[in-house]
Amino acid sequence: MAIYLKGKGNISPQQTWGDASLLDQPKPAAGNRLACVEPDYTQYMDVRQLRRMSRILKMGVAAGSMALKEANITVPDGIITGTSYGCLEDTGIFLGKMIENKEYALNPTPFIQSTHNTIGSQIALLLQCQGYNQTYTQGAFSFEHALLDALTLLADEPNQALLVGAADEITNTSHTVQQRFGIFKDEHNTLETVNGEGVAYFVLSGEKGPSDVVAITAVTTLYNADEATLSAGIVRFLKDAGINASDIDLLLLGTSGNAAHDAFAETIATTHFANSTQAHFKHLSGEYPTASAFAVWLAARILETKAVPQNIVVKNSGRPVKRVLVYNPYFTKYHSLILLEAC
Repeated sequence: MAIYLKGKGNISPQQTWGDASLLDQPKPAAGNRLACVEPDYTQYMDVRQLRRMSRILKMGVAAGSMALKEANITVPDGIITGTSYGCLEDTGIFLGKMIENKEYALNPTPFIQSTHNTIGSQIALLLQCQGYNQTYTQGAFSFEHALLDALTLLADEPNQALLVGAADEITNTSHTVQQRFGIFKDEHNTLETVNGEGVAYFVLSGEKGPSDVVAITAVTTLYNADEATLSAGIVRFLKDAGINASDIDLLLLGTSGNAAHDAFAETIATTHFANSTQAHFKHLSGEYPTASAFAVWLAARILETKAVPQNIVVKNSGRPVKRVLVYNPYFTKYHSLILLEAC
């Protein structure tokens, strides 16, 4: 089944909102972080509301508002969010105060706002949306599960318009913890992974409108798969979608910059998609669990504009782009495939 993309909003480390051209002047990493380029939030919410909202909540509300405005929808029928880490800033504040105050006289507000479902709930409260509201927190499969939920709901009721997205942020505390685990280094170079963040929302429906140009037609995930299992999974995924590997015009590959991790993904790309244009996206978004949402936004923009930005291309086949496959490997454990097609 295809679900049609009616609107999109993306706050990322690049200028992905407003009237800017598609990734015209990519922003480089600062040290080993790619932090979001944020808009003027007063365009999307009242100043009094802004004072009580954490950074990721502001980004979530703004990205959702962008998607709804583009879709010309005031209130969606449901809201589905994927997030691996939830509201890290408020989590860090609460845990810090717990230690500082020796677990006495704690302010409950940061704890209340630290839960994973705060983002989707905040959007619903501001929109007065009383429909279906779900948050998925399955690590690097969080956004994919949000999409799978949307596919299921729209198969039953295709006339609905759902706001579906993903959000994850960097904080000083989270970055320090991940450095201790050896995930990110102090300074970035071409052989290391860059810490990233971003929030992207999409308005999706099962009914095709006259102005719709992009559809999401298939989604799947494979966990901790070896090369043989992953290869078989890709073949099965494409067969279920009714196409062959040779039908993929653009492979949007989520290599992270770590040569040891990326070798696995590059082998898959070379083996299965030798005739496709191949492009990377994480030098723009950074690495974070829900980076595939940024890739879906980028794939949708490519299908809309009928042009692939040269700063993402690693191998150009010269083919017109009508089908884009997003393949996102996250630290060799999580592998997801999302297929987008021009309507």
